[in-house]
Amino acid sequence: MFLAGSMKKTTTILFLLACVCLYAQNTSNATDFSNFITPEFVAGTTAASNSNFPETSSTLGLYVSFGKFQNGNTQEWAYRLGFPKTGVAVGVVDYGNSEFLGQAYTVLPTIEFNLLGRSRRSFTMNVGLGASYFNKKFDAVTNPLNQAVSTDLTWTFRLFFHYKIYESETIQWRLGGGFLHHSNGHTRLPNNGYNSLLGSVSALLGTKKVEQPLETSANDFQKSASYYISPRIGIGSNILSLVYNDQKEVYTVALSAGKQFHKTFKVGLGFSYRYYEHYYDYIIQNESLVQDGREFENLKDNPTWSASNLTLFAEGEVLLNHIGLTFMIGANLHKPAYDIDWRINQGWDNTPREIPEEWMLGEYNSKYKLKKALATRLGLRYYLFGNETSPTHNIYAGASINANLGQADFTEFSIGYVYLFSKK
Repeated sequence: MFLAGSMKKTTTILFLLACVCLYAQNTSNATDFSNFITPEFVAGTTAASNSNFPETSSTLGLYVSFGKFQNGNTQEWAYRLGFPKTGVAVGVVDYGNSEFLGQAYTVLPTIEFNLLGRSRRSFTMNVGLGASYFNKKFDAVTNPLNQAVSTDLTWTFRLFFHYKIYESETIQWRLGGGFLHHSNGHTRLPNNGYNSLLGSVSALLGTKKVEQPLETSANDFQKSASYYISPRIGIGSNILSLVYNDQKEVYTVALSAGKQFHKTFKVGLGFSYRYYEHYYDYIIQNESLVQDGREFENLKDNPTWSASNLTLFAEGEVLLNHIGLTFMIGANLHKPAYDIDWRINQGWDNTPREIPEEWMLGEYNSKYKLKKALATRLGLRYYLFGNETSPTHNIYAGASINANLGQADFTEFSIGYVYLFSKK
């Protein structure tokens, strides 16, 4: 529990670093680009997270984004990404039921890409990954029907598209729409999450941005590629079920190798080993489903190996100098104790600790096969040395949410090392 608490603090610090760095990336001439502030009103609907979910009206919210145009940024990542806008969004979203659902208060590092090319900026995509505080959450006595959130803090993912409808010297009026998701990363149950579809009206306010990117950029940046190798270690936190709802650790060791392009993009393959404390404790404590004569009694033959997970994965990363936006998809080669997890959590509700033989457990259907087979990961990294200089040696701290396909598995803090071979 101490490790889990420390991990939450460290993850919060990492988010703050990401916010600062996305807002203030280094450039050679700070007068070549300008700041902006964007108030944005959102409205839409949120799907019920469970049966008998509290009644709600429309989902309403207000975000204010603080950021920079990167048109004059002389670093290569800005050129390769089409001179995006970067910044930090803070906001509040009301879910239409103040008594049981309350409000979410959000901080999101964001990046906004032009979808129609560098010179055509009418249609953009805005992506944010951050954290939210909820002032109402699940409580077995006072708020049992809200099974969306059971922790004060959650991960928040935001994907919006914007279309410029009018522009003057200092303002852009925009219409938009997109998707908003909240989840605690499986650190406590219930965790059904919030999923919202929202429309928006926003006004991008700021001094006039540089109309054209630096003309010398295309000539200055040569095509480049370098191979890399990167080990990392991580410590995560999750729970097993409602009855095993204390956070325990997930330990990870991974090694990946691949290619870095133009100081901006990384793709690679890797292999990871994970060890789940919850699975190990369930087995060695001779809990219900591993007892003699029950389905998983054979897992007691080697509890450590049974609580382990081996994954072969492909990874990608977008580098914004000190900041990395990472994503991964992998194939689980070995994860036997996940079957216990599925059996307990996908059958009848409120599975007790001592599970009767006649209890309806989760079925091994196609959804089970996909979730057991596929691992995914999404996160942020902060690099000690800026990737713009292509350092041979670099280290980073990262925070990520790991999932079984799209279902949260655990939240993780990691540190890693990158060795970059000579450029070619």
